[in-house]
Amino acid sequence: MLSETEKIPLLSFFTGGGLLDMGFERTGHFKTVWTNECDVTFGKFYEQGFSSWLAEEMGDNIGRRISNNSKVQELSAIQILDEAFAAAGKPEFFGIIGGPPCQDFSSMGKKNGFNGDRGKLTKEFLTKVKEIEPSFFVMENVAGLVHVKKTKKVFLEHLEALRDIYWIEHFNLNALHYGTPQFRERVFVVGILKSLIKNPDERFHLGKGWFEQPPKKYQDALSWKLPVPNSFGSTLEKQGNIPLELCVESHLVPDNRMDKIANADEFFRLHTSCEKLEKIQEGETNRPSFKRLHRYRYSPTVCYGNNEVHLHPYQQRRLSVREALRLQGVPDSYILPKGQLTKKFKMIGNGVPVPLSEAVARALHSFFIKHQAQI
Repeated sequence: MLSETEKIPLLSFFTGGGLLDMGFERTGHFKTVWTNECDVTFGKFYEQGFSSWLAEEMGDNIGRRISNNSKVQELSAIQILDEAFAAAGKPEFFGIIGGPPCQDFSSMGKKNGFNGDRGKLTKEFLTKVKEIEPSFFVMENVAGLVHVKKTKKVFLEHLEALRDIYWIEHFNLNALHYGTPQFRERVFVVGILKSLIKNPDERFHLGKGWFEQPPKKYQDALSWKLPVPNSFGSTLEKQGNIPLELCVESHLVPDNRMDKIANADEFFRLHTSCEKLEKIQEGETNRPSFKRLHRYRYSPTVCYGNNEVHLHPYQQRRLSVREALRLQGVPDSYILPKGQLTKKFKMIGNGVPVPLSEAVARALHSFFIKHQAQI
């Protein structure tokens, strides 16, 4: 039987910097016991960042390291379980979480779908789930996975291969609704072993409505009126009904704190002329590059590549590493080592916003407690 105080062990695939894991562990109900990340640099970020966060906010001074640096497709279920649980053996109740690389499904990517090298890893994740048979699993990916008709068809076929042993539901969530200051829509897939639910009702068989989605903190977030773009350097006052928590302004680092907050003074230097950049208005984010954020709006999706990081609203610079982390809901206690900016911004953009991850984790744990008599 599952107790409310018992921490549920998790296996984490495509761990990156550990943002998805952080949301789960922040609830106090889950603990990641095995992690997998083939990018060694991301692994170093995880080791320092996740460990510093654990020590300050969770009172855990043991620290964490990536358990396995191999590519997922090179790992067997036996190896994974042995590394995760060793002599104790496979536990009665545990889960798998992961956000496979999504560039092949993204509207901004090459749209190679499941034929792309990264797209194939989504299928590989689901294959590992079937081989390992955890009690439950959670997968996160871009909304394009279900928005594009051809991709959705293949995706549902892959899920179908799991439906003989899992109750499965997928749904879209936007990080903005859960207190993250950016528009970021993602699809989540939740699966629960059928053998754990003794008396499933019709919703389980329909594959819809049996999992109660996490309650939104801001129900009407997408209906807010956004302030119009303003000339760069303008003096502005907050207008509209967007809570300050969801405005970029509340996540920027003041000049007098840049050298006092870890990773706040790390940002890409601009090589384009100031005169040219000054013509880009504050809030002009519909550009293909050099998007300038608006201080009293939320950010568009944090997804950085080729050093293309959003411009600061009213300073002639790009956002810093710390500011980008804040837009992902990552606390300042998560401290990264100096250097390797390109890798840092890529890792940050790949991550799952922590408040969104935490909301899903809490909803999952509530499901387990609610069905305690049946599990």
